[in-house]
Amino acid sequence: MPGVLADTHALVWCLLRSPKLSAAASARMHATVAAGQPLLVPTVCIVEIVYLVEKGRLPALARDRLASHLDLNESDLRLVPLDRRVADSIERVPRNLVPDMPDRIIAATALCLGVPLVTRDGHIKASGVDTIW
Repeated sequence: MPGVLADTHALVWCLLRSPKLSAAASARMHATVAAGQPLLVPTVCIVEIVYLVEKGRLPALARDRLASHLDLNESDLRLVPLDRRVADSIERVPRNLVPDMPDRIIAATALCLGVPLVTRDGHIKASGVDTIW
């Protein structure tokens, strides 16, 4: 089973075991980890989580739980950097369909890696990126 990339909210809902994460998304994320594959996390998600905590839209527990998971020696999460390959892939995500730059970066990361993106975001789903929800 190939890995999957999580968008910010899917990642947070998975870490917090929230019912907002769909059954299909949860099943795929857990199956990926059970198969020995890491759950891929774009680095921009860390920045978004910090921002959303600062704005009071997410509890600090979300940031803390992510940091704890990333600090584990054998974490089920693997950070994917925003590098030149991802930057070059941003043009493959139409700005008129996905206007938010962090969302475009996340979608471009999935395209660059050739893996599906776990997301509820309707803009990303409409852009043609392979999504799971």
